Amino acid sequence: MKSEHEILIEELVKLLNGGNAHASLDDALNGLPAKLRGEKPANLPYSIWQLVEHIRIAQWDMLKFSEDEKHESPEWPEGYWVKDVAPKDDAEWEDSLRQIKAERDEFINLLKSGDIYQAIPHGDGQSILREALQIADHNAYHTAEIIVIRRMLGDWK
Repeated sequence: MKSEHEILIEELVKLLNGGNAHASLDDALNGLPAKLRGEKPANLPYSIWQLVEHIRIAQWDMLKFSEDEKHESPEWPEGYWVKDVAPKDDAEWEDSLRQIKAERDEFINLLKSGDIYQAIPHGDGQSILREALQIADHNAYHTAEIIVIRRMLGDWK
């Protein structure tokens, strides 16, 4: 029989990977034509590329904060948003997606490795549990924005 802690970890992993009550980032990006990565619909401040990069930067920041007391977060908000509306090429796009997955997996390993309730010593009350919930919430929010942009561009099922 699984402990309550094991059940919680399993549910957090599912939440971080997406796909329970909402689309995963992979779902939101599946089949996206390269030409739409940098499109900004009227009256919206970001392209899909900028949202993908924002997810990558914010997730990286939360992971590194959780692991390393010497980590310095980017300046808010400028450091969390790229100015380029589109990736330079397919390689830059793929590299960003690889980093998101690798760092999500790294955070999941961290989540499974210790006390998720204990305050992070160099923080001001944050715990691994709080960071897990924040990553999942943040990524789900911006994943939904990606889907909205795809709908506005006429490219969603």
